[in-house]
Amino acid sequence: MSDSKSEIWPSLPLKDWQDTYATLHMWTQIVGKIRLAQTPLVNHWWNTTLYLTSRGLTTSPVPYDTRTFQVDFDFIDHRLLINTSDGLTKSLALAPRSVATFYGEVMDTLGSLGIAVHIHAKPDEVAEPIPFAEDHKHASYDAEYANRFWRMLVQADRVFKQFRSRFIGKCSPVHFFWGSFDLAVTRFSGRRALERPGADAITREAYSHEVISHGLWPGGGAVESPMFYSYTAPAPAGLENASSIQPSAAVYDVQMSEFFLPYDEVRESDSPDESLLEFLQSTYEAGATLANWDRAALERSE
Repeated sequence: MSDSKSEIWPSLPLKDWQDTYATLHMWTQIVGKIRLAQTPLVNHWWNTTLYLTSRGLTTSPVPYDTRTFQVDFDFIDHRLLINTSDGLTKSLALAPRSVATFYGEVMDTLGSLGIAVHIHAKPDEVAEPIPFAEDHKHASYDAEYANRFWRMLVQADRVFKQFRSRFIGKCSPVHFFWGSFDLAVTRFSGRRALERPGADAITREAYSHEVISHGLWPGGGAVESPMFYSYTAPAPAGLENASSIQPSAAVYDVQMSEFFLPYDEVRESDSPDESLLEFLQSTYEAGATLANWDRAALERSE
């Protein structure tokens, strides 16, 4: 694999992999829901997420009675690996097959390891969800594009962690939300937020406190390529008029109340790391200042 910038920050237009994207989204939901079912609630649903590894995505260790198990997506050798704390290992090929087949194989494999897990077997945060056991529609897996997706996340994860280190207040890990299919890191002011009108249980827990969140989403619908995003919740008055946002390609979407920066603008810049850090830092500063966060107490002095 080349060390050129195009290899390090790979191209990933939605049209080239949307079928694989849709299938992989469902596969990660199955694995994520296994973690959700077996772990105690951590504030803002942090117990549900997946994490980047040097080969793919992982649940990290999941408790099961006195044992633990871990489920890993390997996007280099294209395997799903299940390892247990008592030394057992099973693996499945990541290859084209339906969500229904994948779901059955994963649950059967867990059963063969003496692990009986019951999940809510229907996807979340998607239009017209199909129960996993009935989903024969999504059955694509292009190994090249699955690998590109993971490599894109590796670069974002690296820079997000550098950005995270500047903050000494409460901050989430850099983690992957399988429901919305995005990599995110979220900072907190330390103050509770007013409940959102019409909030469901998931949203109520996720936004119980004031946050500024940054992330990378691979796109969807009318958004035809990956996007970095930033939002402050609740959004302070005047955020849409912030003039200090960098790089210049970043825009504010009034309907979404979010800043967006196309991944390709970062990927094609002279210094992708610096471009992304500029976006993260400038959008954070705009939101935190307008929302009257106690920045002196929350930020690390260099």
